[in-house]
Amino acid sequence: MYFDYTYLLVVIGAIICMIASARVNSTFNKYSKYQSMSGMTGAQAAQAILQNAGIYDVEVRHVSGNLTDHYNPKTKTVNLSDSVYNSRSVAAVGVAAHECGHVLQHANGYFPITLRSTLVPVANFGSTLAWPLILIGLLFQNNMSVLLIDLGIAFFSFAVLFHLVTLPVEFNASSRALKQLEVQRILQPQELVYTRRVLKSAAFTYVASAASAILQLLRIILLTGGRRRD
Repeated sequence: MYFDYTYLLVVIGAIICMIASARVNSTFNKYSKYQSMSGMTGAQAAQAILQNAGIYDVEVRHVSGNLTDHYNPKTKTVNLSDSVYNSRSVAAVGVAAHECGHVLQHANGYFPITLRSTLVPVANFGSTLAWPLILIGLLFQNNMSVLLIDLGIAFFSFAVLFHLVTLPVEFNASSRALKQLEVQRILQPQELVYTRRVLKSAAFTYVASAASAILQLLRIILLTGGRRRD
């Protein structure tokens, strides 16, 4: 039987993502047991950060789920999950502050987040069309085959680029969050140590996603390399 060794790249990527997901969940759960000295909930901390920055047109909302927190620039809403919105833990406050970090990025015109927003439709379109184009190119022996394969690789590359651009966006949002929590004394120095660990583990999930996307791109190149040389 033929063994596709390139599939190992997919397996490695999946394992990295599973490890990252398990790590962020365990770290968040660990520091969810540490209640903040200020007694502020995630929602209250988010409101305080936004008001301190003079941002009054962004609403803090409660959404269902666990760690489904996100900032939606289209609706101008900071959406905090069940485990964050009403929680007074240092973990919840840190996650809420991180989402406000994205609000501050938009307000300050932070270039990487503007670039990421621009890449969203291109990355979604590219990841949807990439494999169909590559498979069609592999199935047919004609002059269009190489062109279709190259187009598929190019489209998938946009998805990889999106993941890479996401990295500085997420790290910067965490940096802004920690600074605001310290400056406004929402958390004490020792609490910030715990919160930093939570945000660091969350950032690792984005590193894992980027690594997985790169490994998939490498697999595509390896699978199509022979046909593109013919």
